[in-house]
Order: sequence, then structure tokens, then C-alpha cells
Amino acid sequence: MNMNNLTFNEKGLIPAVVQDADTGEVLMLGYMNQEALQRTMAEDEVWFYSRSRQELWHKGATSGNYLKVQSLWKDCEDNSILIKARPTGPVCHTGNKTCFFRQLTRQDVEA
Repeated sequence: MNMNNLTFNEKGLIPAVVQDADTGEVLMLGYMNQEALQRTMAEDEVWFYSRSRQELWHKGATSGNYLKVQSLWKDCEDNSILIKARPTGPVCHTGNKTCFFRQLTRQDVEA
């Protein structure tokens, strides 16, 4: 796979937003390195690179809640990826359908 058309950051990572292919709901944000992206494309299941553990992470390997890839898109600047996927269960480690279940308020960002 030719990765020359994508811009990875200084740590070799690119942000990847996962969206439900059927509903359009944003499910999560993760980061991929080249190997995670290659595995995602080859296996049609989402892989990420864990920044905290410094290792590849197959989404669903522990929970059984996989993300089945339907399509991948790159943004206009070639520096982020959108993955349209079908989840096999809750996406968030908290058990919620999406990682974006808490509304950010003004009080959250006031100094």
C-alpha cells in the first residue's frame, strides 16, 4: 500500500474518526500508524495504535465489539481518516454505544 498520499504526524500517527455506516453517528476517535491502517484495509476490521500502551490494538479483540469496515475516506488535507463501519456492539469501553455521550458545556471550559 502506498502511504505517500497520507500525512502522518511526527509520531507516525494519523487520527481516524469512526462513523456508523448506517446511522451516520460518530462513534469514536482513534489513532492509526501505517501498520494499523494496513491491517484495517486488509482485514476489514478496525485496528488502532494505542498511544498509552504503545502497541497495535484490534478494536473488539477484548470486548468482542468489533468495527466492521464498510469504507475508508481521507480528508482534503490528507491528514485524517474517516472510517465508516458497522459496530457489532457498544463501541465505548464504558459500554455506551458511542464514546461521545457527554455534552461539553461552558462550565467545562471556564477557567
